[in-house]
Amino acid sequence: MKIDRLLAMTILLLNRERISAGALAERFEVSTKTIYRDIETLCRAGIPIVSHQGMSGGFELMERYTIGRQMLSPGEIEALRAAVKGAASVLDDQTFADLADKVQALLGGGTEARGPGVIFDLNAWSGHASTRDRVECLRQAARESRRVEVRYLNMNGKESRRLLEPAMLLMKGGIWYLQAYCLLRKEFRIFRLSRMLELRETGEPFIPKAAPVIDTYEWSDDWDSMPRIAVSLRFCAEVRLRVTDGFEASLMTELENGSVRIAGNFTMDEWFYGMLLSYGDRVTVESPLVVAEELVRRARRIVDSYAGIVHADQRGEPQKKDGLQTSSNVDMEVSAF
Repeated sequence: MKIDRLLAMTILLLNRERISAGALAERFEVSTKTIYRDIETLCRAGIPIVSHQGMSGGFELMERYTIGRQMLSPGEIEALRAAVKGAASVLDDQTFADLADKVQALLGGGTEARGPGVIFDLNAWSGHASTRDRVECLRQAARESRRVEVRYLNMNGKESRRLLEPAMLLMKGGIWYLQAYCLLRKEFRIFRLSRMLELRETGEPFIPKAAPVIDTYEWSDDWDSMPRIAVSLRFCAEVRLRVTDGFEASLMTELENGSVRIAGNFTMDEWFYGMLLSYGDRVTVESPLVVAEELVRRARRIVDSYAGIVHADQRGEPQKKDGLQTSSNVDMEVSAF
């Protein structure tokens, strides 16, 4: 409908400095003549749109023009309120709490919106106060343009010390990341906060650099140091709920006996084998054979590491292993794989 297009055009102009008639026509799938008529309609309605000619020409709104609450539906205001409250749930910043109150006031009467809605609670069930402390420390360092030093563990398990110039914090899937300029690598990098073994404020100032724009943070296949191979796994019905939570639905096939098959491409790394071992005898590697063989080797190493402790316990003798003394009251059963 034309009225919907006019409103969408107004919002688009509010969020951009300048946009051409051709770009608007492509965006709304209409002709440029229709766009010119729409612009004329908006001007007659009192919206101050300025037209610029030339190669870099286009349309833009006059400075300081904003929209009022009348242009937002109750549902849109409620969505905005939910998003702001979600940010306030993970950031110890009064600004977000105050903003949530102001958006709530737009709903009128100070009452909560009724009907189906969305709640953004970005805190993990097992969240730690240290995570919030790190977030606040890095936000402050970014605002004040001061460097921080971290002892960092990368995805390959290698530890290093980095001097960073924080640029922006990012939450992805409930996990916090930091975009920062790394003085060791001489480029902007993304760092996961949970892998920062130590974080120290240096107080050393820096001149902010132009950081790459991050609209979305997607996985890159270049990050994998190992190739992926096709794997088929069968999980028994007892762990179906856990499998559903841990794997994408597109990889899952439900079998007649209640078990679940997962078929997809995986990297054969420590995380993968650790994940399989955590399921014990409730997972079977259907293919390839090399994965099953490696799983057997790892399981046997686990059995062997406890063999001396169990034998000593069976004889009723205390035994030291790796500096730890075990007593005869240890209740442990280990069966061969």
